[in-house]
Amino acid sequence: MYIPNLTVNPTNKTRSLPPKIYISPFSPPPTTWCTFCSCHHCRNSFGAVCTYSSFAAGRYRLTSKEMYYPPAPPPMYYAPPPPLPTQFYAPPPLPPPQRRHSPWLVPLICLVNLGMFVYEMYKNNCPSRNSKDTCMLGHVFGRLSFEPFDQVHWIGPTAETIRSLGGLDRNLVVHGQAWRLFTSIWLHGGVIHLLFNTISLDFVGLRLERDFGYHRFGLVYLLSGVGGSVASCLHIVQENLQSTVSAGASGAIFGLCGASLSELITNWTLYDDKFAAIMLLLLNVGVNIGLGFLLNMDNSAHIGGFVAGFFLGFVFFIKPQFGYISSKFIPSYHEVQPTRRHNFCQYFLAVLGLVGSVAIFAAGFGLLFNIKEIKEKLPDSVKSH
Repeated sequence: MYIPNLTVNPTNKTRSLPPKIYISPFSPPPTTWCTFCSCHHCRNSFGAVCTYSSFAAGRYRLTSKEMYYPPAPPPMYYAPPPPLPTQFYAPPPLPPPQRRHSPWLVPLICLVNLGMFVYEMYKNNCPSRNSKDTCMLGHVFGRLSFEPFDQVHWIGPTAETIRSLGGLDRNLVVHGQAWRLFTSIWLHGGVIHLLFNTISLDFVGLRLERDFGYHRFGLVYLLSGVGGSVASCLHIVQENLQSTVSAGASGAIFGLCGASLSELITNWTLYDDKFAAIMLLLLNVGVNIGLGFLLNMDNSAHIGGFVAGFFLGFVFFIKPQFGYISSKFIPSYHEVQPTRRHNFCQYFLAVLGLVGSVAIFAAGFGLLFNIKEIKEKLPDSVKSH
């Protein structure tokens, strides 16, 4: 086989046919352009350059385009991408982050308690009955000074001042002043009483309000406080202490402790460190009960508030069970069976807590106000219905 060595005369732009050059089939391909068929060397299977019929004429004139602009290389083709499968796997959706509320009701309750205590000391006006030397810090606080320590160990006002501002007195409650069951929650007997209640409320209440919101927290707090007030009145009746006056948010705070315990039981699968949660709760309850016996507090209000809050917690402090994902967070291409929001045990405990709460409050108010006497005082038109 041979390949013609094409030479170009720059004067007349003609090409002459040189002598034949024989090459081996295994020789490297030439590096010139083939100007006859516009291909790149026109290699065949033997590695030679093709010939053109015009070579027989002996000469062939090149055009300016053929001489100065060689033909473009052949286009490059890319294989098409493989078709996508009709079905593909996607990871399961992750549950949304737990909703957290910004606590503001607990700090507000602490401020209200502090403001009410300042108003108690203003109404108490220790210097009007004793000299400033006798009153605690009489020369510093003046009218806001405290009663002598030998008379009031709580470092606060007198019992008469607390009673006049809405303290819990069983005789007044039974004879038409039932509003004292609510107002006594916002009064305190002294600085020590207010300090311990504020610390306990921050320790227990902030987490509950952050997890369940202010509306559930506030409802449990108030109902537990009323339940503790009812239990306190019933304890006074049993001990025959008719002149005793009680006040404070201890019943409501113990109700939050009881609600924390019931919340731990009904949401058991959501806690990672269950032992630590139980120990912290028992430690808080034990410290408050110990202080109640040590400082001669009204432990009947503590027990009543704890029991009321325990049953209320099953109703209001319930969370979705582990693995639940709302339908709005599941993509449309997922064909998964969603987990129920609550399981059977949570529903059962909620019903049990509702029935228990109603029974406890009904029994407490019935024993306190003596339903038989109330029925006898009702008019005949009401009795018939």
